Amino acid sequence: MTKRQGAFDPALPSWDATQTRILDAADALIASRGVHGVTIAELARRAGVSRPTIYRSWSDADDAVRSALLRRVVGILTAFDEPATSRSEIVDDVLRFAARFRADPVYRHLLEEEPASFTRYTLERVGSSQRAILAWLAVAIDAAQRGGSVRRDDPQAMAVMLLLITQSALLSHNTVSELIDEASWERELRAALEGLLRP
Repeated sequence: MTKRQGAFDPALPSWDATQTRILDAADALIASRGVHGVTIAELARRAGVSRPTIYRSWSDADDAVRSALLRRVVGILTAFDEPATSRSEIVDDVLRFAARFRADPVYRHLLEEEPASFTRYTLERVGSSQRAILAWLAVAIDAAQRGGSVRRDDPQAMAVMLLLITQSALLSHNTVSELIDEASWERELRAALEGLLRP
């Protein structure tokens, strides 16, 4: 296996201590009540701050939810401290990302209890979370193309399709759980990703 070099830096916002406390409160609310349970008043109460403090960073509760989801995606991505440099590493990393995403308490709640909210925040428009994932994938695809294990094409376009396939598989996972077992779901997702990337 080729030795990986460097680390992926999503170059995304950092949050100060007060913002972190507010985002922690948003995480707890989403995991327990869903996105509809996130209000500015409840965020202020849980975080122990005033409502004007929240409004200094976010325009409304929806804006705070999007930042909370972005922070969780960045947390998952930064766990991959070295970028993939081959097709097999990309596929392995995408499957590891999917597993960590499904295990995350906030995203797990959305996938299992609020699929409509998951769709709203992840599929209806490309937001900061998706852009972070796309940047991570495009870096890996470009490196693997130079190594010859991934077909030559636009890395950004290929990253978009990898994201679409994986998001769709994640969203549909519970729906099809009676039709396909976990090992088969992972095997078929792996085959789809491999097929997209193979030269």
